Amino acid sequence: MNPLIWLTLITSLLMGTIITMSSNHWLLAWVGLELSTLSILPIIMKSHHPRATEAATKYFLIQATAATMILLGCITNAWHSGQWSITHTTTTTTLLTTMAIMLKLGIAPTHLWYPQVLQGTTTYTALTISTWQKIAPLTLLYMTHNHLNHTILLTLGLLSTLVGGIGGLNQTQTRMIMAFSSIAHMGWLITAMTISPALTTLTMITYMIMTTATFIPLAATTTKTITDTGTAWPLSPPTLTTTMIALMSLGGLPPLTGFMPKWLILKELSSTGLTLLSTMILLSSLPSLFFYIRLAYLTMLTTPPTTTNTEHKWRFKLSQPTTTTLMIASSTLMLPLTATLYTTT
Repeated sequence: MNPLIWLTLITSLLMGTIITMSSNHWLLAWVGLELSTLSILPIIMKSHHPRATEAATKYFLIQATAATMILLGCITNAWHSGQWSITHTTTTTTLLTTMAIMLKLGIAPTHLWYPQVLQGTTTYTALTISTWQKIAPLTLLYMTHNHLNHTILLTLGLLSTLVGGIGGLNQTQTRMIMAFSSIAHMGWLITAMTISPALTTLTMITYMIMTTATFIPLAATTTKTITDTGTAWPLSPPTLTTTMIALMSLGGLPPLTGFMPKWLILKELSSTGLTLLSTMILLSSLPSLFFYIRLAYLTMLTTPPTTTNTEHKWRFKLSQPTTTTLMIASSTLMLPLTATLYTTT
């Protein structure tokens, strides 16, 4: 792709999200969402593969449907209340826009498009869809926080963690596993939204760091399936080892960073008297932890016994991005900073 076109697409992608984040007008927020969607479509199709074209078509249809629902909601709100402000919306409008945002985020039960789109794109594009593309819809949830129906959000959050955990059990493709992982994490994020926006911010930042730390090594070693991950050992044993630890963090094991948001969300749910819900959402995250552990276990089984000493490797030595170390360290070692992060976000 022409570097100028590439720069234009990336700039438009960033600007679309920033416009939505900084707007207080429904139409301007809608324009930002549309700009972000239209910018990433050529990026998804860049590999010129039939699967990529299919993924771009599915992504476009879903995002266009969600954007139409948001436009319908804000026009209805302007009709009833006479204003376009995001923070002053009626209950009907909030319900409609919430459903549209759930569709954009891939929250269950509107999640079926998400694994298919991620599977059809390149790993870095899948990373962008899993992290950056979720910021703009979540911003709208932040702005309408006072009008949200907490019962619906908690139900969708529990359903997403269940679907994300159970759906990933029979997957062998790493991008499909990461897609179901993202659905499960979005469930935790939506649950945090009902408690406090500050906790949601912390959860989102932690999720983005952990997902980036997992995706970057997979992209650098061109890993497509579970059995491919073991082939990264001759390239860089420390990278593979730390990636497996980052996977455990993504699952939420206690000594690692991934446990922090779950710990805080469960604490807040329990303190508000939602003990049953906190127990159910905690149990629903166990299948997710199982397939992370299975991924690490199968990787260890397929790892070569020793690093090869031949002059020419069977694959090219791929360069690791400099951000890998920082991301993996952040995704595994930030649990002692829980008190500081919780009070500053």
